[in-house]
Amino acid sequence: MNPSRAALERRGRDPVSYAALLVAIVALVSSLGGEAPAKPRADAAKAASLSKQLAKLKVRCPVANAVNFGSWCLESTPHSIPPRDVGKNNYFYATQVCAKEGGWLPSAAQLIGAAPRAALQSTIDDNPGTSGAEEFPDPTRGILDKREMTGDLFTTTAGSEAAGSEGVTAGAKGNTSTGEPDPVPMPANPSPETLDYITVYDNHNLGGFAGGSPVSKPESFRCAYATGSQKKPKASKTS
Repeated sequence: MNPSRAALERRGRDPVSYAALLVAIVALVSSLGGEAPAKPRADAAKAASLSKQLAKLKVRCPVANAVNFGSWCLESTPHSIPPRDVGKNNYFYATQVCAKEGGWLPSAAQLIGAAPRAALQSTIDDNPGTSGAEEFPDPTRGILDKREMTGDLFTTTAGSEAAGSEGVTAGAKGNTSTGEPDPVPMPANPSPETLDYITVYDNHNLGGFAGGSPVSKPESFRCAYATGSQKKPKASKTS
């Protein structure tokens, strides 16, 4: 394996730089072929091999059935939740699942920008052909407008209810060298009540904000990925 390819595999993401490097190498080999006519066949073979590698290098999404936006891609449908996890798919669950699979929870800007091409969840009067609206909804499950979770957060209050708190663990001690008193134990608040994630919906391919939901509330979500990876995420079998 040549050093440039090894470096690429260690980095994992940067197919554009790799492509540029291959182009430069091909050009160099071609120029050397003109200076060393004694080795035209060997140089031509090297150039052909590098050209084939360059041709095979395609910017693609690491998951199947995705919408590709060039430097990143998006699951074409909401992430599938295993039966054992239904009702657990809140902000913590979504962000950790997407990270485990090698991606991330998309921002509101990314989802709204993707609305013209991605069938986002939407209102019941949206077009089922271009959105996530159901053509034949099941009345037993309710006929409701739907929305999707984003990675963006906001709050309307202050303090631990807004941003959370790790609290003070019992047994914590102050800095005796400075005379700092022992801190008073306080309970942690890792899931603040007023910290919300922004939700969006298809809005007839225009994209729109659909309000906020507490980080503890389950909601539909889909993962985004960087393109260029040639390997499928290990956990993608659940999607």
